[in-house]
Formats: sequence, structure tokens, C-alpha cells
Amino acid sequence: MTVVSLPRRDAFRAHERAGGRGEIRDAHTEDEDTGDANARFNQLVLPHLGDAYSLARWITGSRADAEDVVQDACLRAFRAIDGFAGANARPWLLTIVRNTAYTWLRKNRPSAILGVEDLEGVEAAQATPGDPERTTPETELIAKADAASLEAAIAALPAAYRETMILRDVQGLSYREIAEVTGVPIGTVMSRLARGRDHVIKAIGRSAA
Repeated sequence: MTVVSLPRRDAFRAHERAGGRGEIRDAHTEDEDTGDANARFNQLVLPHLGDAYSLARWITGSRADAEDVVQDACLRAFRAIDGFAGANARPWLLTIVRNTAYTWLRKNRPSAILGVEDLEGVEAAQATPGDPERTTPETELIAKADAASLEAAIAALPAAYRETMILRDVQGLSYREIAEVTGVPIGTVMSRLARGRDHVIKAIGRSAA
């Protein structure tokens, strides 16, 4: 029997206080029959637990719920570890975390994801990528915003925009990796990022007024 043990809650809190930097190290797997799956899990999954927890927290809006989601996602990752043959486990793990988080929300808080499917349908037909990486006075405003205002503005975004901003601006994934994690075209990723940043800029402007 395999047990996937995650860090204590205070380890997650310490990770947050450090601004989400560094690895969460006091996690491990225990297996009665030691083997390659255990070693691969420790090598491929554990270094990305911090990012997994961060994404789960932004999606669920709750630290405690995020910890439950990451625990479930780690179990799923462990069961699927033998089938992973890619070079970069981070997007693979974050895809599992995202899917696990939305499954958890549909079961426990379905109102939290109302409109996500509708938004995806509209964007599939009307994707307008633009250039979200272009530096403007508005994007400079985001860079200069205080952490509390920025976090509140991002938290208020529609779920699809929020996760895209977190994956790109906080976790630094490429457009292609975000497309893999979220299951949408790259053009839609760029569109969501641009629209999400626009919402955040307007929210910060209102709070500063």
C-alpha cells in the first residue's frame, strides 16, 4: 500500500510567506514495495508541490481546500507516474491539479465555476489574442501595485482569466504550457491573459481613485 504524505500545514504557510519561492521539502512517499514509481514521484512531482498548492489555492479560494485538492492530485499523479514520458513534469502536474480542483469545485461548490464553460465557448469563436506582453502604462501600473490590491483584483477575476494570469504572471509558464494545462488554444490563452490584465488594471485604478 502506498501512502503519499504532504507537508504539514505550516510548511504551506511558510511557502506562502516566502512569496511562493522555493520547494516544499518535507513531503515524501512511503511504499511497502519500494520501486521505480516511488523514486519517480519524488523526483518529478515533489519539486513542484509549491506551484501545485498555489494554483489550487487560487482556483478554490481556500488554503484548506487547496491542501485537500493537492493531496488528491498527488494520489492521481502517483497512479499515473509510470505513464509520464515527457521532459517537463511541471505542466503535467499542474494539469492534474487544475482538473482535480475543478472536479472538487463541481462536487462541493458548483456555483464557483458557473459561466466557465460558457466563457470557453464564446472565446473559442471570438478569440482576440492581441499582444499581452506589450509594455504599456497600464501594465506598468500592475507591476507597481501593492500586493494586497493586486491579489484582491486577481481573486475577483472570472476563473478562466484568474488561472491564466496565475500560470503566466506568477508561475511563469509559456503560452504553450498554459494551453496544455488548461486545454484551450494558444490564441485563447493570450486573449484570456490580455482580458484578465485589463480587468485587473481597471480594478486597481478604481481602488486607487
